[in-house]
Amino acid sequence: MPVEGVFTSETSRKRSSVTDQIKDFILARRLRSGDLMPTEAEICAELGVGRSSVREAIRTLAALDIVEVRHGHGTYVGQLSLAPLVEGLVFRGVLRPADDFTALREVVEVREALDLAMADQIVAALTGGSDPELARLVERMNAKAITREPFAEEDLAFHTRLLGFLDNALVGQLVTALWEVNTVVYPKLGLAPAEDIDETARAHGAMLEAAQAGDLEAYREAVVTHYLPLRRSIDKAAAEAVG
Repeated sequence: MPVEGVFTSETSRKRSSVTDQIKDFILARRLRSGDLMPTEAEICAELGVGRSSVREAIRTLAALDIVEVRHGHGTYVGQLSLAPLVEGLVFRGVLRPADDFTALREVVEVREALDLAMADQIVAALTGGSDPELARLVERMNAKAITREPFAEEDLAFHTRLLGFLDNALVGQLVTALWEVNTVVYPKLGLAPAEDIDETARAHGAMLEAAQAGDLEAYREAVVTHYLPLRRSIDKAAAEAVG
């Protein structure tokens, strides 16, 4: 059944694309992730457009994770994840390797900025408490660093759990998305693993200790230290590329 006041103006239809109209439709119906969308025929009738236009719009929205097409079952409102952002940033990072690794350096800078911006909230949430899971992850990172074994899985789990103490899901999603970009682009550019990963491992432990002690300044210093090995590795690769 058409929503009153929506998609009734021919002028409005001409101004906006079918893609925009479908997004407006989702908002007007207050649909949520996982909700079943109307059939293609119903959308055509609702918007007053042809099947080819609707199909093209659905393909575009599916690529953005706004809708999900489940063949044989229908079209659903998507998970609205940051996957398209990750893919775009990965492509951007790999496409510009000769530019002194600027794209990857920018990703690291944004990651660090987000961690520092959330520092006071994380410290406030952890002060005076303890978290066995975070402590276990730090222990595993330190153990792996001793044998020069990568600890990407523990690294991501640490930051994900840390940000879970915040009442801000978007920050956690952004940090995770940027972390994924970092880990995908890094090897694609032929960068060797950071030589001093033990420093990174210890910095995670310092972050946890500072947060639990309520020491905001020490926490912020540990965050900066945490990124130093990665920054040095990128700078070294950029210098070698120029040389």
